[in-house]
Amino acid sequence: MPEIAVSQKSKVQCYHCGEDCDEKTIIAHEKNFCCDGCKMVFEILNKTGMCDYYTISDNPGTNQRIKIREDKFAFLDDQKIQSALLIFANETETHVNFYLPQMHCSSCLWLLENLHRLNENVIGSKVNFERKEADIVFDHRKVSMRQVAELLASIGYEPYISFKDLKQQRPSLNMSKIYKLGVAGFCFANIMLFSFPEYLGIDSQELFLQGTFRYMNIILSLPVFFYSSSEFYISAWKSLKHGFLNIDAPIVLAVAVAFTRSLYEVLSGTGAGYFDSMAGIVFFMLIGRVLQDKTYQQLSFERDYTAYFPIAVTRIKEEQTEAVALPDIVLDDTLLIHHQELIPADGILTRGKAMIDYSFVTGESVPVEKEMGEIVYAGGKQIGSNIELLVIKEVSQSYLTKLWNRSELQRDRNDEERSFVHLLSRYFTWILFTIAAAAAIYWWLHDPSRIGQVVTAVLIVACPCSLLLSNTFTNGNILRRLGRNQFYLRNAQTIEDIANINYIVFDKTGTLTTGRYQDINYDGADISESIKEKIAVLASHSTHPMSKAIAEWTKQTSIQNISVADFKELPGKGIEGTVKGDRLKLGSAFFVQKTEQGSSLDSVVFVSVNGTVLGRFGFRNHYREQVPALMKKLRKLGYPISILSGDNAGEKEYLEEMLGKGTPILFHQKPEDKLEAIKKIQATGKRVMMVGDGLNDAGALKQADVGIAITENTATFTPASDVILEASMLPRFHQFLFMCKANKVLVWTAFIVSILYNIVGESFAVSGNLSPMVAAILMPASSLTILLISFGASNLLSWKMNLK
Repeated sequence: MPEIAVSQKSKVQCYHCGEDCDEKTIIAHEKNFCCDGCKMVFEILNKTGMCDYYTISDNPGTNQRIKIREDKFAFLDDQKIQSALLIFANETETHVNFYLPQMHCSSCLWLLENLHRLNENVIGSKVNFERKEADIVFDHRKVSMRQVAELLASIGYEPYISFKDLKQQRPSLNMSKIYKLGVAGFCFANIMLFSFPEYLGIDSQELFLQGTFRYMNIILSLPVFFYSSSEFYISAWKSLKHGFLNIDAPIVLAVAVAFTRSLYEVLSGTGAGYFDSMAGIVFFMLIGRVLQDKTYQQLSFERDYTAYFPIAVTRIKEEQTEAVALPDIVLDDTLLIHHQELIPADGILTRGKAMIDYSFVTGESVPVEKEMGEIVYAGGKQIGSNIELLVIKEVSQSYLTKLWNRSELQRDRNDEERSFVHLLSRYFTWILFTIAAAAAIYWWLHDPSRIGQVVTAVLIVACPCSLLLSNTFTNGNILRRLGRNQFYLRNAQTIEDIANINYIVFDKTGTLTTGRYQDINYDGADISESIKEKIAVLASHSTHPMSKAIAEWTKQTSIQNISVADFKELPGKGIEGTVKGDRLKLGSAFFVQKTEQGSSLDSVVFVSVNGTVLGRFGFRNHYREQVPALMKKLRKLGYPISILSGDNAGEKEYLEEMLGKGTPILFHQKPEDKLEAIKKIQATGKRVMMVGDGLNDAGALKQADVGIAITENTATFTPASDVILEASMLPRFHQFLFMCKANKVLVWTAFIVSILYNIVGESFAVSGNLSPMVAAILMPASSLTILLISFGASNLLSWKMNLK
């Protein structure tokens, strides 16, 4: 069926991606599409009989309006790059793993696991939906890695491949803890089963089975003691090597004492021991730790500049273009930088006009114009037509690399020494030893034969597993709840750090705001439709974002055939030209009317027609939804707030109105300025949280007590941080902070309950009346109570706050 283009009068949704068709709707195959790209993807799927993709979810595709260059994945033809990316290869097939950040629904999963139907040379594909990755197996004799990447891009899943993929492989999931948990669970269940005769009694005619069951428990306890418990042995040993006693030290002591005492009782025929308690301790501890690991295993919190760089760029050599990996770029190379491509190395502009967006590096929202002969620094993105630059510093020596490698960004913190649980364990351990010593002295004076039994009973029953359970399970559940709401924490210690925060610093550009100049306000004389058309024609001849925004503001769509005579563009000043006999100017106050009025505001563009100034356009970055309400709620919760921005002061009045007079708001802040500002606040005794998004925030994020990186997509680049927050969830930021504060209260509550159990258990142990029955009741009862408090209270709190 031929395609038909119709003018857009009412909003029509694209059948493929679900977005509104802004200017025109393309009708093909009796379906509406917003662009040729979406129509092409539909035709690919329709041709191969894969339109079930659209029945699993409504409008599951991603928008295809941005065309992908034909040679974008040419670098994948390089054997060196291929070998760095592939997972496995033999004579007939190659295995490769790609990041696919566009993956978002069950339709995506279905389509990606059916790639073989789109290309018969793709042998198979397996999707990890959580990590947004696809493991693809293909026949490299018939299809190349480049063609596989192009196939993915053609259906809306362009692989995200960064320079970091060349330097190190993405860490695979560590399954050892899962295996240890499985072994501990199996052994614990069977030990409990064989221990029932000890709890409930055994018929005198079947006493011979009692010895069999006890020896079976010894056999089952060996894997738990030597394999599953190794997680705690390693942690405790590392802690002791550094002169610090963490919570795992008394856990190890309790496990060792329980195992030794139990082994002695069974071999000497004096009892059944405490194998069930020992296995239960290890099993429950491992459950909590696996729960924590599962929450954030798919994210990378230690990201450096290599995750921001592309894997390769285009080099011009002997008038021919070729793809070159970043490590192979050398001095005096000529690089061809396309629209929206990142500049990987410092260089001199040799051809074209550069419009560089440095917002991610400096925080400045206004792109910087560069003319031929000027130096262009690494880290910015070119906006507009292609440019060429001569490399004057290699990638490893560029400005961006030096920015990232500052000493402040290499700072590490010891999580254990900051945790109140680990600090509390020091006192717990000494109190435990004191009670054991006192009990030993008492029984040495009254009945020396019972010293060994009493001391080991004290150490077993007073095991701090309840404390660790309350901390581990509550933290694990909170991590899981926050993760479901796109608030991803580096580790459980971060929850405690957030709870202790009493000062918050926000970056502006990219954190509180989104996009570029989406909010435009015109102040001046009324503009007729004919003048709007002429303004649109003039503005469309410039690549400057402000000009593009003005052209879009006019909503004039039929201007393609209208020409501009005597067009001039003066970088940093403005543009002018003649349209249908009228002379128009767009630019700064001085450029348009030869006065300095408003010149202090960079985000203002004046307009004149035939020498008469009509008015001015005021630009403001578009603030994320509910940001003013969020700031009000944070102040209500008692958090002082500061703003550190690399942008100009054009929005100072708006920010003061939103945050209140007297709020510290600093503009033109370089990365080192932000870092020093955080240090000054910390010097006053405040515990500071920094919320940012770009490389210019990296030092401040690392210096702050808690660094939170805002991102539009968790799979793409964010600076190293303690927390990664999906930008769409920023309006609920105050709720996440409250959850972390509540978590500490829940841990203390559970700990107090566990102390009560310990007091009961110790009273039995010190008196020498601790029987296997009492131990069997106290240990599980304590653990189950802690689990109920941890899960129940945290889930109830999440439900009340309407969190997932």
